[in-house]
Amino acid sequence: MENPVISFVKLPCAIQLALLQAEVESLLHHPALVEAWVDHVNKNDYAGGWDVLPLRCQQQHLNAHPILQGFAIADGDDWENLPVLEQCPAIASIFNQLQCPIKAARLMRLKAGAEIKPHRDHELSIEFGEARLHVPIHTSAAVSFIVDNKTIPMRAGELWYFNADQIHEVYNRGSEDRINLVIDCVANEWLCKQIRSGVSQ
Repeated sequence: MENPVISFVKLPCAIQLALLQAEVESLLHHPALVEAWVDHVNKNDYAGGWDVLPLRCQQQHLNAHPILQGFAIADGDDWENLPVLEQCPAIASIFNQLQCPIKAARLMRLKAGAEIKPHRDHELSIEFGEARLHVPIHTSAAVSFIVDNKTIPMRAGELWYFNADQIHEVYNRGSEDRINLVIDCVANEWLCKQIRSGVSQ
């Protein structure tokens, strides 16, 4: 019997939200990082402001422009932390709880009033060997994250898997920017077990 396709599921993870929020706040105001936040390259997929601070990238882009660090995807398994992570112990603590290979990681900021239009990230789900995880850091009840016409009840300080191969869309109808930590992982046996044993939706 085949496993059912899971749209999203909350995963167990010990997250110190206050420390995480303080860490991100310091990154937002760090003068050396102002230009490291780059607009998302898929301009047709959103309206308003949506930008990214890369935290991990492929090894060949360690010294490249943040656009390449945040969006260049090529074959290969050589992923490394960017120097910014040295000042992010709360984020590193989340990484350390994931017993699976971590590929790309970044902070993604959806500005107040912005929206991510319905789209798919083809073959980005555990059925294809890869998982996208989200940790909301700054969010509100005015943010709607919808996958396969179902709303994920994400709250700040929680870890969620969602099936990016399904149609998904996000709306920030609030007055504050939404910031999520987004982690792409190899869907190994441990992670698939965590996802399939959760309360799937």
